[in-house]
Amino acid sequence: MVTTDRRQSGFLSPRRPVLRRAVVGVDGGGTKTHAVILDAELNVLGEGLAGPSNPLRVGIANAAAAIREATDQACEIARLRRTDLIAAEIGLAGARRKELSARMREALMALGIAEVVVVGDADIALYGVTEGEPGLIIIAGTGSICCGISVRGKTMCAGGWGPIAGDEGAGAWIARRALRAIAHAVDGRGPATLLTNLACTYFHVSDPNDLSTAIYAPTITNERIAGFGKHVVEAAKAKDQTAREIIAEGGRELGSAATAVIRNLKIERETFQVGYVGGIFKSAGELMLMPIREEIQSVAPNAFLGPPRFSPAEAAARMAWEHLHQMALAV
Repeated sequence: MVTTDRRQSGFLSPRRPVLRRAVVGVDGGGTKTHAVILDAELNVLGEGLAGPSNPLRVGIANAAAAIREATDQACEIARLRRTDLIAAEIGLAGARRKELSARMREALMALGIAEVVVVGDADIALYGVTEGEPGLIIIAGTGSICCGISVRGKTMCAGGWGPIAGDEGAGAWIARRALRAIAHAVDGRGPATLLTNLACTYFHVSDPNDLSTAIYAPTITNERIAGFGKHVVEAAKAKDQTAREIIAEGGRELGSAATAVIRNLKIERETFQVGYVGGIFKSAGELMLMPIREEIQSVAPNAFLGPPRFSPAEAAARMAWEHLHQMALAV
């Protein structure tokens, strides 16, 4: 992920405006990295995109390189240098672990930004929904997690256990459920499904029996498996019963994570928003949201689903400004 173009050194066009105070927020996940630069009036000055930056999947060095690339792209659009930025808030999948966040922060000091804070991707996504008020966020992309905050500021999460032990309702989980259903269909242990032909096309095989070889090839990553999830959604929209059951099960699992957070925070009787972000929601829509809504309203009838106020990357940048203000007040 290391770039070789002139942005790597922070070189930009010499035609720049008078320096403005600005911060950067970064949303780093298992598929892509999104950076947003905000000025002191919370105006978006520039955005940038790069490849994955989940340090658990790509390693510390590659994650840092992706963050640098996305930040430099945003700087180029904003006509700023990276060293002009006074703070950065970096939300990364897997970075809720203190040891990992500390290692990532150390690696990111090379950015030349004075104040760097590393938090989990769910932390910035939650802020994008609530701005610190009570509420929940459900993330379902390559992986999945649900986090919430109470009126007293207590936070709680459920999920986030990764592809082996969790990630229910996320792309890779949906894809694996579909592949299991395909195996049953090919063997005659389950009903026929549109998913079989879709999987053959996606994994480049002509015979369904060859899928068992294709999906275990050394080149098949969790992200590659997760990419098949969107085809499961396509089949569900085409009214394939097997696919619809998988999407509904994923929704119920995400709803179950949300109800666990609600109960642990003891906010069953309160009115609050449950936000949602991630590629699965963009593709599946109500097919996924309906079972989530049913699960949540069974324990918190006043809760309501709704999209976030800000993207996770913009929320991260707003958090950077908030942290700067808190530091100023503490002086």
